Amino acid sequence: MTTPRETNPPLRAATHSPVTEMLMIAAPSVVTMTSYTVMQFCDGLMVSQITPADPVYVSAQGNGGMAVWLALSGVMGALGVVNTFVSQNLGAGRPERGAAYGWSVLWIALAWSFVLVPYGLLLPALFRLMGHPAHLVQLETQYAQINVMGAFFILAARGIAHYFYGLHRPSVVMISALLANVVNVSLNAILIYGPDGPPSWTPLHEQIAALSAWLGVPAMGVAGAAYATITGAAVELIIPIAMFVSPRMNARFRTRAAWRPSAPHIRDIVRVGWPAGVMFVNEMICWGFLMAFMLPAGGAAKARLLDLPPEQLEAAVEQAKTTANTAGWIALRYMHLSFMPAVGMSIAVTAMVGKCMGMRRPDLAAKRAWLGMVMTVGYMGCCALGFVLFRESLVRLFIPRELDAAHSLELLHVATTVMVAAAIFQVFDAVAITTSAALRGAGDTVWPGVVTVVASWTCIVVVGLGLLRLAPQLGSIGPWIGASSYIIVLGIAFLSRFMAGRWRSIDLLGSAAGDAAAGAAGPPNEAFPAPTEALAGGLPGEA
Repeated sequence: MTTPRETNPPLRAATHSPVTEMLMIAAPSVVTMTSYTVMQFCDGLMVSQITPADPVYVSAQGNGGMAVWLALSGVMGALGVVNTFVSQNLGAGRPERGAAYGWSVLWIALAWSFVLVPYGLLLPALFRLMGHPAHLVQLETQYAQINVMGAFFILAARGIAHYFYGLHRPSVVMISALLANVVNVSLNAILIYGPDGPPSWTPLHEQIAALSAWLGVPAMGVAGAAYATITGAAVELIIPIAMFVSPRMNARFRTRAAWRPSAPHIRDIVRVGWPAGVMFVNEMICWGFLMAFMLPAGGAAKARLLDLPPEQLEAAVEQAKTTANTAGWIALRYMHLSFMPAVGMSIAVTAMVGKCMGMRRPDLAAKRAWLGMVMTVGYMGCCALGFVLFRESLVRLFIPRELDAAHSLELLHVATTVMVAAAIFQVFDAVAITTSAALRGAGDTVWPGVVTVVASWTCIVVVGLGLLRLAPQLGSIGPWIGASSYIIVLGIAFLSRFMAGRWRSIDLLGSAAGDAAAGAAGPPNEAFPAPTEALAGGLPGEA
């Protein structure tokens, strides 16, 4: 196979200041990630207002969503490396080589959506194994199975977004995400509440109720939120796909030439992306275990210390399980508002580091990474302060007004304590998110994946379970202490890896070999160039 002659010279330097360039790339990414976070936040907030009042709805939406993300996380994590391939080819002056990776995302998403069918059928049994009450199992299964049905839209939308991030055109993804958010919230208002409409204090209550009655839509509750979510995901996919195959994109980047499944490009994604996929799915397993099992178990362990008659004790234990689980999801919704914009910034860091590495300028890559870290640490530090100062007001948004006073006070106490625990690790989380993105942009994915697996199981699972057993009086706060220690360890470890500088010597695209061959290759004779050959033996410079 001949190597096509390079007709586009490598990009040299940004025409904007570093801060301006960072903001131009990061702002749409941050808006995109925040938009999706707001979508999930609104889902949780809106299901919390279902009548009759019951905290179980927030738990069901959270647990069901976690189960779906667990099934998607491995592939989703691996697809993130498309950003690296596309951005490095952009930096090397070969942007047309990225199109095949965009198509590979869609083929992988389609294949995985079929694999998930039996997983969806097993979900009720999995939830029962965690000891969840029957009513919760029914609701969380509904939410999860509906989202599994729309898995292709969710996965493909996230995957194709990385093509545009790597091409430094994130505004396409931003527009689609914002529109998807509007669709999701609008459909939530109709499908969750039906003809009764949302609570009377919400805007457009009467109009939404009248529209639902006119459409004949029944109140679907948590299931309605799931249907709204996959509809929003479908909208989020349509716009980037239309742009991807548009005549203008095709003329500049040959996006229509590589539509067929390409085993070499899929192998590239798997070969470089599998550590990130393992890291992502492992985190989802550990966090899912924390949210769905350890938090309820912590609530139950503390409740069993109460001096109550057996029948009252059993009722108190069941209520404590739901309270601990719901409190965890309330706090996590606010954590998402903190770290998801940081994830948006990290996407920009990956794209900029990848571009600089494609230019063979690791010095510029390091400067862009530090710039991104300063901005991310500043934002998440402010969020940490807000978590502490306004924790009670923030938590009360999710507590139904009709809930009895004793139950409300207990939920408020647990959730506000978790908010303080979350505030402690925000800065470390910012460091971990940014340095992980910088390492991924350079192609350093194996070491971070290994460290994440070891640290998550040690801190979240082992420490969390140990505190449940040795200090049951802590209740669900014990597992949160383990989770906090995990974020702190990860931030320190990733920062140390980045400062050691091994990533600077990684040649992900095999640039030296490619440049040597390009002079003797003659004119191109293929519709699309071959993917990188340098990955066949692993990543050069990888420890």
